[in-house]
Amino acid sequence: MKHIKLLIGILLFTFSVAEFQAQEINWMSMNEALAAQKKAPKKIFMDAYTTWCGPCKLLDKNTFTNKDVINFINKHFYAVKFNAEGTEEITYKDFKYTNPNFDPERKGRNSQHFFANALKISGYPSLVFFDEKSNVIAPVTGYRTPQQLEIYLKMIANNDYMKLNSPEAWQAYEKNFKGSFKD
Repeated sequence: MKHIKLLIGILLFTFSVAEFQAQEINWMSMNEALAAQKKAPKKIFMDAYTTWCGPCKLLDKNTFTNKDVINFINKHFYAVKFNAEGTEEITYKDFKYTNPNFDPERKGRNSQHFFANALKISGYPSLVFFDEKSNVIAPVTGYRTPQQLEIYLKMIANNDYMKLNSPEAWQAYEKNFKGSFKD
């Protein structure tokens, strides 16, 4: 009887851990996502953040912990977490991007990474979408709730963005969009 209780306890713990682990976005570096794209083409969703950015921390806390957001991103995108003021070396389109002006002694704002500069990121957080061939589709700047992010995730994943060629087309798309993400 003791063995059965122990086995049940171990199984419950294992399922709890597996459930918890399944409820996180599968973040990777940009280099890892680009390598993965070569093996299995998939769009890239990049969270460009900084360590000092309050809205970036809220995005992590409130949006990237949402079960619907997690499941959708993991299914449809390679998810990239990119410190836009960090020191990661990124090779993108045969060019190496670095941050040679990064000052490790500096607190708060630091030098912008050259890759963030090349993507024309001007605010944080910035959510940048790339197609299956790693071409930039669009950046979305600013904090988004799960429900606010849903329209962008689905528009990009379903290639609906290709049909939106005017402000009026976007307004019509936005008006007719029926979200399903819960709190």
